[in-house]
Amino acid sequence: MDDKIMGSHKSKGLTSHLPEDHCYLTKEILAVPRNPEIPNPAIAQREEQKKIDGAEPLTPQETEEKDKLLTQGFTNWTKRDFNQFIKANEKYGRDDIDNIAREVEGKSPEEVMEYSAVFWERCNELQDIEKIMAQIERGEARIQRRISIKKALDAKIARYKAPFHQLRIQYGTSKGKNYTEEEDRFLICMLHKMGFDRENVYEELRQCVRNAPQFRFDWFIKSRTAMFFQLLTLLVMLSLFSWFLL
Repeated sequence: MDDKIMGSHKSKGLTSHLPEDHCYLTKEILAVPRNPEIPNPAIAQREEQKKIDGAEPLTPQETEEKDKLLTQGFTNWTKRDFNQFIKANEKYGRDDIDNIAREVEGKSPEEVMEYSAVFWERCNELQDIEKIMAQIERGEARIQRRISIKKALDAKIARYKAPFHQLRIQYGTSKGKNYTEEEDRFLICMLHKMGFDRENVYEELRQCVRNAPQFRFDWFIKSRTAMFFQLLTLLVMLSLFSWFLL
């Protein structure tokens, strides 16, 4: 069923012809390969080989119908396009068609919208739909978590007129000894200002630290990497929001 979603037809009229067509073409190319996931693969292989050996080519009428039906589907969508579409759904969520379209090379938003509508209508026909849905839903869960964190951080910062000076962090037992509250406050406030969910934001944060006048003589913090600042801000977030790791 995968091909019907990834690059074929919306109509079901061709269903009765496809097995014969597939078998005949396979007969002209190669024998049935072994599939290690099938129990008794030798028996299954012989049965499939019998279908191939006994297959007949489509009649002219069937060939005409097949060609007509194929023009009604997504024949210009390849496996690569399909994979890009799935990854984009994971990254942006299934409803963000504009961003999904930017990730699928060579396809317009209108084309992606049409393809998406058929995909979600018929996705249960895919053999590996559970794996695909798990991938997309994991991405959508990350999106919702970022939204929740942004709302909480917005509310926290909004309590202060001058958060770069006034923000208070309740460390509890998680406070380390290497960094001051002033440094942590700067990181959190600057991260909020830039948008913590932006791409490459921690590299930009690193540059902000290097350029900040209050750290001009603090060579230790100025030498830290973007990955280090990401981990450090996560620890500070944990102090700000007790639910952060839930």
